[in-house]
Amino acid sequence: MGEQIREIFEQSGGTYGSPRVQRALVERGFAVSRRRVERLMRGAGLRARVVRIYRSNPGLHRFFGQHPNRLWRRQAQEPDQVWVGDVTYLRVGGRWHFLAVVMDQCSRRLLGWSLGRVRNGKLAQAAFDRAAARRRPGRGLIFHSDRGSEYAGAAFRDRLRRLGVRQSMTRGGSPADNAHMESFFHSLKADVVHGRVFTDERQLRRCLRNYVRYYNHHRLHSSLEYRTPVEYEREVA
Repeated sequence: MGEQIREIFEQSGGTYGSPRVQRALVERGFAVSRRRVERLMRGAGLRARVVRIYRSNPGLHRFFGQHPNRLWRRQAQEPDQVWVGDVTYLRVGGRWHFLAVVMDQCSRRLLGWSLGRVRNGKLAQAAFDRAAARRRPGRGLIFHSDRGSEYAGAAFRDRLRRLGVRQSMTRGGSPADNAHMESFFHSLKADVVHGRVFTDERQLRRCLRNYVRYYNHHRLHSSLEYRTPVEYEREVA
């Protein structure tokens, strides 16, 4: 397990502490507690780089209090009960592009994605709208994300409200609360991004389309008892 821990830590660029490493290990099929991971990391001299500046802001707390973390100790039991979303960055021809993704928390199926040169609410909403058009979820769906401005903006919040979607956000300083998306981005970058140079956006889009298809239809997930997301949804439907 020590080799797995070091691999996860190094792939994170030295930014993962024991909570996120433990989450990644669980996604790989290891049954291990956070305390054990913490002991192993300490013994191996692995310590996450942390730079945190915090200033109390009561107004900010009140704002995010409108969107509590509805996933605290909760796991969806069926598809289309909980969706999760996040944004990551990918380099194309020396310039950063941003990828917004929406995933079903229960089945791990990727439902919608959007790629753009600007990280904003339009990017996040485009990914969500594609997921909504494909699945047509009922009212009461929970959509969970981090506290990024693209999800906290009025336009995105109003869109969810009109569809009867309940918004949920991570707690402050708790990125592991959105572990499903963290795990997907890790898999994406490890499988097809790291070590590869994309010369134009069209090339990256083609790669993403192929990977999403592979991830949904062919990639075995230990958390789904080594079934693909599509297989899992077919069995629980």
